[in-house]
Amino acid sequence: MSQSEQQYLNLCRRILQEGVRKEDRTGTGTISVFGHQMRFNLQEGFPLLTTKRIPFRLIVSELLWFMKGDTNIRYLLQHNNNIWNEWAFKNWVESEDYHGPDMKNFGLRALEDPDFKEQYEEQMKRFKEQVLMDDEFASKYGKLGDVYGSQWRAWKTTQGETIDQLQEVIDTIKKNPDSRRLLVSAWNPEDIPSMALPPCHTMFQFYVAEGKLSCQLYQRSGDVFLGVPFNIASYALLTCLIAHECGLEPGEFVHTIGDAHIYLNHMEQVEKQLQREPKSLPTLVLNEEKTNIFEFDMEDIAVEGYDPHPAIKAPVAV
Repeated sequence: MSQSEQQYLNLCRRILQEGVRKEDRTGTGTISVFGHQMRFNLQEGFPLLTTKRIPFRLIVSELLWFMKGDTNIRYLLQHNNNIWNEWAFKNWVESEDYHGPDMKNFGLRALEDPDFKEQYEEQMKRFKEQVLMDDEFASKYGKLGDVYGSQWRAWKTTQGETIDQLQEVIDTIKKNPDSRRLLVSAWNPEDIPSMALPPCHTMFQFYVAEGKLSCQLYQRSGDVFLGVPFNIASYALLTCLIAHECGLEPGEFVHTIGDAHIYLNHMEQVEKQLQREPKSLPTLVLNEEKTNIFEFDMEDIAVEGYDPHPAIKAPVAV
């Protein structure tokens, strides 16, 4: 049994047992705890949950998108990744350029009204096609503002310059691995109003000891059923990639969450997942011929030995 996966399942149990009811911006409602830490030993296997199938290719394409500094969903759509669609779609259907049926509160309404769901799916299909085919439309409505990729690779300074935080951290790990300043921040207060979604995973720090690279993430807010499994795998992958470039072994991924919550419309799914027995974790396989992480493509990253329980579907709160 994977001790790494038990860390996640224990968080789910803690929220169910100790969580307090809180309202949220989506109107869905949550139960929540404040302040929780999980530790994943990356030597034990890659922490891709096995108690439900997690789509690893989506995690890879999203992380590569972040690493490129991209903030437009076109790249994601080109790789059949739809996990950011709703936020860009919301900007379009609330704009003066949108002339279709009313899409207010489209997430909840699509769950409750089959007729509306059909309309929503038609408009989403139209939106995605326009992002992929129309450069002007993609430039206007595919962008999500200065979200993660922009902050990681092109943080704006008061002097009008930009800082490539991720490259600087990699360079420092190579030159001064004992530095206590190996940090990347996505939380830029000035840019928050322009972002489709303010960063949930706000800051991460690396730590080198005994030839191993570890990473700690501080996440201000975590959707524990849908989002957190992605975050665990994504930052574990980032740690392994940077360790690969820097000639280090992967150490630990430490995941610290502020508001850890389960949405009220995910409760049944969480209970179902907790009834399942974890399986052995898969192994991460990277293209050894590439030594610069910014040269990695989708085909350079894979997992072997992944045999999870079936996926469990749940709605995204937008």
